[in-house]
Amino acid sequence: MTTAVTPGPGRGRGLDDATVTRIADELAEATRSRGTIERISTRFPEATIEDSYAVQRVWRARREQAGARLVGRKIGLTSKAMQLATGITEPDYGVIFADQTHRSGETLEHAQWSNVRVEVELAFVLSAPLEGEGLTVDEVLDATEAVVPALEILDSHIELEGRTIVDTISDNAALGAVVVGEDEIGPRDRDLSWVGALCLVNDEIIETGVSGGVLGNPALGVAWLAGKLAQHGDRLEAGELVLAGSFTRPVWVRPGDVVRAEYEGLGAVEVTFR
Repeated sequence: MTTAVTPGPGRGRGLDDATVTRIADELAEATRSRGTIERISTRFPEATIEDSYAVQRVWRARREQAGARLVGRKIGLTSKAMQLATGITEPDYGVIFADQTHRSGETLEHAQWSNVRVEVELAFVLSAPLEGEGLTVDEVLDATEAVVPALEILDSHIELEGRTIVDTISDNAALGAVVVGEDEIGPRDRDLSWVGALCLVNDEIIETGVSGGVLGNPALGVAWLAGKLAQHGDRLEAGELVLAGSFTRPVWVRPGDVVRAEYEGLGAVEVTFR
């Protein structure tokens, strides 16, 4: 398969730098307090997608200045399941830091996040950089060392009802953490459009999905991301972990819940919330 995905043209900025910085400060405080703020799209209707990525870059720069280490990226809203669940119809992306990554089997504190939900995904471990628009599935697979199962923990710091893509991007695409499984496959070991998964909470199946729900092939999500990063003067680096997007709807979890995603031919990922 050699289909390419090219991001559409971006719009310019509608907010000045001072406003962008103020919003980033509000989100940083909401992260510390595990609270939420009023929708950015409501308070600043002139805000554009480029404004929201500018907010995210301020937040990222401050974390890096404080010593946080970037280890990957997440892509969101790549499947119809997620677009229907949020009412948002185009993908977005965020960054992943080392302190946001966990291994399957860990027990995590539910209270460290807001609006805690979990999604089922495939993640790509890159062996080479990826840069530029119009990349194909084959080019993504050539730059991939392995594909691994992963759970994404969502952590929204903006009120959920009525959110737009401006809100989600500003909030680092609602990334809270990533839980990565122990199993892996080579990028061409199987058709990545046909990896099925079950999501169980306390041994009850809550969601099911197939990886092809992500743009037909999750590798196309990675291609989309490379193109979008190129528009922002950035690229994916060798060694980065890329969450390709959920192919199930988000599942709400509470303290005491055990969440387990079982993948066809790719093992399982499990996390307990206390």
